[in-house]
Amino acid sequence: MIGLFVLVVLLAFYVICQWKKAYERHENFPPGPPSLPIYGAYWIIVAKAFNNLALATIRLAKEYNTKLVGLYLGPIPQVLVNDSTLIKEVLIREEFDGRLDTVISRARGFWKKLGIFFTDGFFWHTQRRFSLRYMRDWGFGRRCKALEDTITHDTKEMIEMVLNGTTTDEEKKFVNGDLIYLPHFFDVPFVNGLLQVFVQKTFSRNEYTRIWGLGKSALKFQRSTNDLGGALVITPWIKNILPNMSGYNDLTNGTKGISDFYGELIKDALETYEDTNERHFFDAYIKKMKQEIAENQRTTYSAEQLQLICTDYTFPTASATEMTLTLLLERILIQPELQDKIHEELDSVVGRDRMPTLDDRQNLPFTEACIREILRFETLVPLGVPHRAMKDTTLGGYNIPEGTSVAVNLVTLHMDEKIWGDPQNFRPERFIVDGKLQVSLDKSLPFGAGRRLCAGETYARHSMFLIFAAFMQAFQVSTADGKPLTRPAKRIQGIITTIPEFWIRVTPRIG
Repeated sequence: MIGLFVLVVLLAFYVICQWKKAYERHENFPPGPPSLPIYGAYWIIVAKAFNNLALATIRLAKEYNTKLVGLYLGPIPQVLVNDSTLIKEVLIREEFDGRLDTVISRARGFWKKLGIFFTDGFFWHTQRRFSLRYMRDWGFGRRCKALEDTITHDTKEMIEMVLNGTTTDEEKKFVNGDLIYLPHFFDVPFVNGLLQVFVQKTFSRNEYTRIWGLGKSALKFQRSTNDLGGALVITPWIKNILPNMSGYNDLTNGTKGISDFYGELIKDALETYEDTNERHFFDAYIKKMKQEIAENQRTTYSAEQLQLICTDYTFPTASATEMTLTLLLERILIQPELQDKIHEELDSVVGRDRMPTLDDRQNLPFTEACIREILRFETLVPLGVPHRAMKDTTLGGYNIPEGTSVAVNLVTLHMDEKIWGDPQNFRPERFIVDGKLQVSLDKSLPFGAGRRLCAGETYARHSMFLIFAAFMQAFQVSTADGKPLTRPAKRIQGIITTIPEFWIRVTPRIG
């Protein structure tokens, strides 16, 4: 009896301690759910909407009647921002420019803090500034005829693969008669354009299989976890117990496919490097690296860092841009009147005897508006890449301790009725006034804002327009089985929002 009494007392004491701990919070921290053992409030978020954490965040904000939801993911303080004004404030304030040091960022970078997307401070600022400055020399982030020609050439190659037929078994995995496999059909022009910037070299059609491999690796990485990093970020040790279920294997295998690819290119660039002959971005980076090493400086430049810079730029290029066009085509299948308007505009402005160029962009407002609207309507990265408070600060009247993870719910902004009026409707015309595109009406932030603005925004917007306009000029699209599409596919919520790969039927409009 005494033993049973002691056991009951100990159990009661444990329950009281856990109950008290569940409601412990930093002073004046935003309101939110209690913390449960091990994973904190992550259990509660997942219970609200398992495969849609942005929706779960909106539900929590309504439940606690707050624009800022404060909670703890295990030991990590987390703030979820659900207000359009506060979202913009977070994105432009420098004290929120930090990134969390997690197993995800380490596992993809030789277990070091490398790259651009997941680093911060002096290291991030130096590497981002250098990469953008010198990649711009080779066409990235600006208009560049050579880069535009590369993207157009590879888009034409993919179109001709449909028109004239495939020549290898590998090609048949992505083009089968009048069927094309999305999103990977679009991999080639996006990735080859980036390679043009990096090394002034692209892969020809007989080497496209290497690019498709990069696309598959990028998608595997993007689907390896969710917006907030999942259980892997909260309990990194789970990778040793449940490497498949936790997403760790997909994360590392997806990264390895791209990192190893660039490792080979960098090795070749180092072996053939000459101080007096700058051939491409890699040479500019190697030159800077060698200079700082020779001067015995404490340098942030290294071959591994270059490898991770390329990997960081390739992940969205080989997955997010393709998925954006895939989601747009899905929407066109649901709303076929969109296709008629796009074709009418393309036929009127460009015709069918030449491919569209960026010079046509201003005269194709509906085509461009469709791309802008899908970026708003779908919100590819619903909670963005979480930020980190780099010092104690405040937001919306609440205290935000140093080290707090801050995620902005861009769905809140992109579906704000005060801004859009009818946000639930896919309506590209919202950006058009008197037949002209009004960019000022586009209040969406699919690429973020502030110093953490996606470095590839200009490249993404230019390349998506070129590829989509040329594709729609060439083809009429329909479902593979010929039946009308009445509702969208189930979304897969990873680091970005994706849908399962699928086949779509294309009917040629050009000879």
